[in-house]
Amino acid sequence: MAEFRCVISVEPVSVWFSDANTSYAVPRPQSINAIQYAPHITRIEVPQQMEPTNPSALTLKKRIHAGEQLLGVSVPPTTSKGRLEDIIASGPYDFVSTDSQHTAFNEETIVAFCEMAAEIGIHVQFRIKHTRLTYLIGNYLDLGPTGVEVPQVETEETVGEAVGNFYYIPDGVRSWGGRTRLGFAKRGGDHVAYRKWWNSTGVLWIQIESLHSVSNAHILAKPGVDCLSFGPMDLTLDIEIHPNHPFRSVDDCVKHVLKQLEGTGTKLVHRNNTPDTRQKYIDMGVPILLELAR
Repeated sequence: MAEFRCVISVEPVSVWFSDANTSYAVPRPQSINAIQYAPHITRIEVPQQMEPTNPSALTLKKRIHAGEQLLGVSVPPTTSKGRLEDIIASGPYDFVSTDSQHTAFNEETIVAFCEMAAEIGIHVQFRIKHTRLTYLIGNYLDLGPTGVEVPQVETEETVGEAVGNFYYIPDGVRSWGGRTRLGFAKRGGDHVAYRKWWNSTGVLWIQIESLHSVSNAHILAKPGVDCLSFGPMDLTLDIEIHPNHPFRSVDDCVKHVLKQLEGTGTKLVHRNNTPDTRQKYIDMGVPILLELAR
């Protein structure tokens, strides 16, 4: 059953101002005697995030940690439902990623996109606007994505903040609230069960985009971090300004991070961008690939 809220606003109908000698029909500071208002009542439907139609949309975290080979696609949050369905089928893709770091967006757009993705039955990974906005991760998750990616991470402290704000207690400190959270309509009535469910369902990516973060990937792969994701363009720029560094290409960095992640619970995501490079990175041992929509 749909839920509604009423918003009451008022607009001035007539305004009269006066002093001892004169009446005014225009504002005059400190001389207001009376203002008449007409109320307007607006009935607004409160959205509630539906359960994804495809149960596999809720199992990506388990599939990641089971070591499955997974394939995702980046799409803008303004993508239409028909277009998104066609893109997913063209992979076929296991999840979609959408971005706010380099894309104009508003919260209503993300809510609508996540609702549409739930109708289709696909996991949504959402890249937040900036590294320093990790304190807003809970707010972003309240809009409906299944996971979050934090860009340009350099320090263990940033990872700790991201993990803390991503998970509910006892694994984190995420605040309880948000009617458009993933699965809230079905599961939100039991807050204890919902917290446990989210902590075993949500997917957290930490993006590494510099030689420094590549060298310290083992430090960034803290418990609670499902994946370290590559940002190949910024990493390429960093390589170019460090001509004497032993890593001379993004592929060198990918291989180094793969070695560091051996034996940990964290997997690597690489933006291979185009399907023609899939097999190359699969052969290198990259378990999760992310391509651009075609």
